[in-house]
Amino acid sequence: MPHITGHTELVGLMAYPIRHSGSPATHNLAYDHNGDDVVQIAFEVDEKALPAAVESIRALRMLGSNISMPNKQAVLPYLDELDASAEMAQAVNTVVNLRGEDGTVTGRLRGYNTDGMGYWKALAEEGISAQGKHLVLIGCGGAASAIAASGAAEGLASVDFFNIDDAFFMAGKALAARMEGATSCRAAVHALGDRELLREKLLEADILCDATGAGMHPLEDLCNIPDASYLHEGLVVTDTVYVPSETPLLRLAREAGLSRVYNGTGMMLYQALTAIKLYTGKETDAAYMREKLSL
Repeated sequence: MPHITGHTELVGLMAYPIRHSGSPATHNLAYDHNGDDVVQIAFEVDEKALPAAVESIRALRMLGSNISMPNKQAVLPYLDELDASAEMAQAVNTVVNLRGEDGTVTGRLRGYNTDGMGYWKALAEEGISAQGKHLVLIGCGGAASAIAASGAAEGLASVDFFNIDDAFFMAGKALAARMEGATSCRAAVHALGDRELLREKLLEADILCDATGAGMHPLEDLCNIPDASYLHEGLVVTDTVYVPSETPLLRLAREAGLSRVYNGTGMMLYQALTAIKLYTGKETDAAYMREKLSL
């Protein structure tokens, strides 16, 4: 448990809803282990409150803040600059209050996206790489964008996005165009309601990732894959949700006999460790974190 002092520096976590999040436990364990006088606190921030919340990073001289749904794309106009990964994804999950030469924060905010790195790092631990793979990605939001952009940079052969007809659908089209312009990855966006095409693409795919809120409160019973006939034996099935630990999608895959089925816990851990390094400059022992967090 972190010891709060008059010198303790603050990192935020801004999203809505957010009280379920394991991020503060992860960050604060790492800061304590690394000997940093830093604490992360979760704040329920929706898009209406977001402009003032981002300004508070400057006003309170915070080290920065993690950003989650629904703010990963909404936060972009309030930042001073983006790193290359966030620029490609047009989504941010980590805002860093940049330090000056004297080591103190400057109030200049740079956006990063560590979600994609965390996702692929977690799969790499299981012996699964992006190189040459066909990914079916449910969703075109912030997490999906980061996973696709990072995967394309690591050698994905193709990505087929499936999304409902909402504001993210056209954003997905723009991301697909950026990916094809910057990498060798083929990318296309389809209607999630086209069940025939979804089944066809899944039966060809190496990896399925649901990067929506399906399975998470208040959508605990929602599964974007209708039934087990959409899955095949060699498919890797992943979900970015980690609370609950088993979503309807993951239950469907396990009951169908698939063995490579993963929730968002690994992605959560590695995106956090990358963000922690951005805030403090320190590496954190992943094995220690897994043991202490029982991951």
